Amino acid sequence: MKKLKFYLIGLIPGLVIVFFILNKKGASCSGYLPNSRVIAETLSKDFEYSENFKTKMATYHINETFLKDSIITNGKVDFEKSHAQKQPCPDYVLIYPEKNPTFEITFEKCEEKVVLNNLQKLK
Repeated sequence: MKKLKFYLIGLIPGLVIVFFILNKKGASCSGYLPNSRVIAETLSKDFEYSENFKTKMATYHINETFLKDSIITNGKVDFEKSHAQKQPCPDYVLIYPEKNPTFEITFEKCEEKVVLNNLQKLK
């Protein structure tokens, strides 16, 4: 019991110190999840829009800045509808926002570029 007390006396302050240091540096573990990786890789590539996608963007009054900064950045990849193992370009379905989705985007993520194929308004 005495060893457990010493262990906890060291562990708890240590965790608090590490938490504050990592929090100030902006470190987080969220970038390792599959959804975060797909979105980060998608945003790092050049975007190519299909004619259908361009038409829908104009119809829904969505510009490229809103698409990248809000819809893709805060969206959630639906891995059940996606084909992540497809070669050479896996295709994904992204919904935005995560709760009560309004938009659904279908895109292919190739090595050099991202091809946005379909934009659909759900509500």
